[in-house]
Amino acid sequence: MMKEESFRAPPIKVRPDSKGRISLGKWAKGVSSFIVHPGVDGKLVLEPFSEVPAKERWLFDNREALTAVKQGLSEAAQGKVRSRGSFKKYLKTKE
Repeated sequence: MMKEESFRAPPIKVRPDSKGRISLGKWAKGVSSFIVHPGVDGKLVLEPFSEVPAKERWLFDNREALTAVKQGLSEAAQGKVRSRGSFKKYLKTKE
């Protein structure tokens, strides 16, 4: 359960529509779903959740590969890149 001290913005009041829905607007950007943590005091804490496509799951299950990808992204962000030319000759084409 998240502690209230971890909240960064002051609370705001929202009203559910006639079907009980509440719009989260910009807070839902990049979020595919929320995990709801109901408290004994009636409070609900929404934890943003993003699923990973099945074809990309292997990367998060392979720490060595994930570390290498993160290192590569960090180096690229720092401008530590160099051209290796075209890789077109390695593409498989349908005949």
